[in-house]
This record gives sequence, structure tokens and C-alpha cells, in this order.
Amino acid sequence: MSFWTAAVIIVAIWGLVQIYTRRHDRELGVTRDEDGNPVFAPRDDSRSAAELDTARRELDDLRERVKVLERIATDGNTSDARERARIAAEIEALRALPAGREEKSE
Repeated sequence: MSFWTAAVIIVAIWGLVQIYTRRHDRELGVTRDEDGNPVFAPRDDSRSAAELDTARRELDDLRERVKVLERIATDGNTSDARERARIAAEIEALRALPAGREEKSE
């Protein structure tokens, strides 16, 4: 294969890729600036703005839920929480111990 044949094949492949890219961009509503970088057209319809506000509120709600779940998952598993639970169990065991001794002596 000569140099010119390879050059023609490369240019043909490049052209086909450009055609495919332009068609695909047109389907998505993407335009290109003078440097060839994709520029997404802003949405002007009010339905999209309402959907965006709804999605943002839902995202904020989900973030709050995740914070609560993280707090639930981690608060019981920290060393301080385990230490407090151990001390509380010891106190309850000591409270039950003298009451048991008094009942036995009576």
C-alpha cells in the first residue's frame, strides 16, 4: 500500500467519523463552538425548570436521609458509644446484684 493510498483511507475514515459525530450531536441538541468544543444548548421550556427544581429538592431530601443513616450506622459503632453501653450494662448489673442479695437474705 502506497503512502497516498493510506492517506486517502485515513481521510475517508476521518470524514465518516465527523459525519457520525455531527449526526449524533444533532440528535442530542449539541452544537460546536469555533474550536470544535461541544456546547450544550440551554433548555428554555418551563417544564424542564420545574423538573430541575423537583430533582434538586429530591436530592436535598436524599442527602438528609443519608446523613441520618450515616449517623445511625456510626453512632452505635464508635468506641465512645460502645464504652457507654458497656458502662451502662455494668451499672444495670450492679443495680440488680444488691437487690438479688437482699431478696435472698429475707
